[in-house]
Amino acid sequence: MPKVAKRLTFTEIKNYKPKEKEQLLSDGGGLTVRVRPNGTKTFYFQYTHQVSRRKVKLLIGPFPEVSLLQARKQSLEFRELLTRGQDPRDFVEQQKEAEILAETNQLKDTAAEWFEVKKHSISEDYADDIWRSLELHIFPSLGKVPISKISAPRIIKILRSIEAKGNLETVKRLNQRLNEIMTYAVNTGKIYANPIQNIKAAFKKPKPQNMKSIPPSELPQLLQDISSASLKMTTRCLIEFQLHTMTRPAESSNALWSEIDWENELWILPPEKMKMGRQHIIPLSSYAIDLLTKIKSLGKHSPYIFSSPINYQKPLNSQTVNAALKRMGYGGRLVSHGFRSLASTILNEQGFDRDVIETALAHVDKNQVRRAYNRALYIDQRRYMMNWWSNYIVEMSIGSLSVLSKKYKNDQR
Repeated sequence: MPKVAKRLTFTEIKNYKPKEKEQLLSDGGGLTVRVRPNGTKTFYFQYTHQVSRRKVKLLIGPFPEVSLLQARKQSLEFRELLTRGQDPRDFVEQQKEAEILAETNQLKDTAAEWFEVKKHSISEDYADDIWRSLELHIFPSLGKVPISKISAPRIIKILRSIEAKGNLETVKRLNQRLNEIMTYAVNTGKIYANPIQNIKAAFKKPKPQNMKSIPPSELPQLLQDISSASLKMTTRCLIEFQLHTMTRPAESSNALWSEIDWENELWILPPEKMKMGRQHIIPLSSYAIDLLTKIKSLGKHSPYIFSSPINYQKPLNSQTVNAALKRMGYGGRLVSHGFRSLASTILNEQGFDRDVIETALAHVDKNQVRRAYNRALYIDQRRYMMNWWSNYIVEMSIGSLSVLSKKYKNDQR
């Protein structure tokens, strides 16, 4: 029968007197205390390597900073690893690497890595909005926190303060963006799991809000106000283009000349520019084509149709039209995105097919077969509708000026 090792006691270890040579005290199960001549006492775990069969001495920690109970617990964990065929020394080294990695991977650093990938699939304006929101609400308090230390309570605390101000949409968007960052961290091996994936249940849901718009009866006055406003030519052209094409603000402001198919009179927006991530083809009305020709004649030599006056290699900001509308007195009543609602209301009232209108607005049908069919079928119907819409705008603007006022006013006579 094998001899059972006598277990050590705290008092025995504490009172053990050092000798001229290093001494080894055994607690059994591989746990030992090495007592050096200078009096230091250190816990080690000794075992035989399963492949090389060499004796391995694995540091646990100094006594009494590490208690006997803690040392026994660590020793038991090491024995369990051996039972499962794992080498304790490899496990300890992996843990150290993980800790170092965790300390160097701060939230802001990980967010920057994620953002570098994300920004190539979205518009420039949307990308700017994402990063600004993180800089404003998240980075000041959590930017330097290791990604491994990000927890649900920490995030909830920050978002709760935003929720208290009534900014529920901001809470929703920050939650989505933070979850994308944490999922990226999981997928790149920085953390093992996303601890905030279900925190949306902790917050109130924002109520759907329609973009501010005006009733159809006010369209003539709007056109009059636009024509009499003091606007730069590029801004005026952007307002008209957005109104005639029924596109979202960022889609219009970031429009590229390379996206215009002049021969077929189409504007082809790539998936990365669209809210739903799908290519959108817009039949351009005769007015829209003439408007583009007018802009082209300005000769700014920019890849963007509506280039920034500061730098022709960059587009106008997507908020340019909103700022202009606010200066015209429409603040709180109308935003540029509301042009879409206005067009939808009028076209529906005029009896145009609802599916054709929804397709023109790039509202994605959830049925894939139906969506593909619609895109193929509705081009001709949409071309007719877009020309009708442009003619309607021109008709409503009689008595006011527009970029192409002279040509189109004569056509109305």
